[in-house]
Amino acid sequence: MFQIKAVIQPKFSEAVALIVMIVAMISASIIFFDAVPHVPILLSILLLIGYGLLKKVSYKRLEKGLVDGAGAGMSAVFLFFFIGILISSWMMGGTIPTLIYAGFHLVTPQFFLAIVFVVASIVGVSIGSSLTTVATVGVAFIGMASVLDVSLAMTAGAIVSGAFFGDKMSPLSDTTNLASSIVRVDLFAHIKNMAWTTVPAFLISAVLFGILSPKVQFEDTAKIQAFQDGLLQTGMIHWYTVLPIIVLVILSIKKVPAMMTLAVSSASAVVISYFHHTFSATEVLSILFNGYVSNIGMDEIDALLTRGGMNSMMFTVGLVLLALSMGGLLFTLGIVQCLLGKIESMLKKAASVIFASALTAIGINVLIGEQYLSILLTGQAFQAQYEKLGLAGKNLSRVMEDAGTVVNPLVPWSVCGIFITNVLDVPTLAYLPFAFFCLLSPVLTVLFGMAGKTLTYEK
Repeated sequence: MFQIKAVIQPKFSEAVALIVMIVAMISASIIFFDAVPHVPILLSILLLIGYGLLKKVSYKRLEKGLVDGAGAGMSAVFLFFFIGILISSWMMGGTIPTLIYAGFHLVTPQFFLAIVFVVASIVGVSIGSSLTTVATVGVAFIGMASVLDVSLAMTAGAIVSGAFFGDKMSPLSDTTNLASSIVRVDLFAHIKNMAWTTVPAFLISAVLFGILSPKVQFEDTAKIQAFQDGLLQTGMIHWYTVLPIIVLVILSIKKVPAMMTLAVSSASAVVISYFHHTFSATEVLSILFNGYVSNIGMDEIDALLTRGGMNSMMFTVGLVLLALSMGGLLFTLGIVQCLLGKIESMLKKAASVIFASALTAIGINVLIGEQYLSILLTGQAFQAQYEKLGLAGKNLSRVMEDAGTVVNPLVPWSVCGIFITNVLDVPTLAYLPFAFFCLLSPVLTVLFGMAGKTLTYEK
């Protein structure tokens, strides 16, 4: 994106005014009118086009900026399609149901909050969706906490922490793929590099939840048993269903490109599905495009397992292309360059660039309340600064997740914050102090950046 050259040099006041208008338009639409971000972003694009025309920039040049911006995300688009296929194939092959089933075997009366955190993490990594994790196993854990008289705020904090650990570290997650693609970093190199901040945050969170866990007795395990029985009814819980994960790990260790790794793992899951279910070729193709549909008759299980397919990625693909197109215009009109020029003198060291990019990701979450935009716009704005300092792109992609992905559920008016509050019936500000993983991630990424630790420089 930073390779797009500005055709004009706007005044600083004009650049600030345009950014304020765009932020106000998008945030108001999402927060007050419960709108998806696509339309307000499209209106923002029209606003920028109008500004460009007033500045005598030809429409053809503005259109080129749109196309160049969208072009920067084509690798992400293709990865998203393969992620959709991987999720649906892992569902039909039984890989994801088996992982979830195994996770529920960890639940014990001791260290209840810590176990909730770990199980939510396992489910989150398995399905790659924080909100789905919250809406399914999260609801079950909240119900258990009510019966056991455990703090609902603490339980929600453990659920959210685990769900967003999974969202951040899962190769199935759209935010993980988006962050790596936007700065052209290999997916598995990105995940491996995130471990430097994610593993400490995970361990500290697990210890804190263990300390806070009350001593409870399981008098009602019906909710857990219902989940386990429902998963067994699918007929997909078998030891061999983890083979696609082994394939994924082996290929990633051998540094096979992410797209090929996802394709081979998906193919292995489709083959394995025939060990316990016979799908026709028509059904397989339909599942890979439209996603796997569970119909065992239990709403919670069906909601958890009905996922995936190329079609499920269209919402994200549309948002990515629109946001990148808007970014292309912001660069073409010199708006990003103008704003960064004011603080460029302060961005001479790795610590300051990491702090500024983390603050930008957090700020976008707070001002706009949109998770994807916090990743996209931060990546677009700071990629050039990281390159000037010789910092590898995976440093930026890590910051985008540490301060972007996991911060969204902490904002009461954000997309994730509103969803979680409605589903768990626990106010955002109530669970916020206990969402330890989400609170620790941005802090650790900034501290490591200031200390110059775990940073990778281009050779």
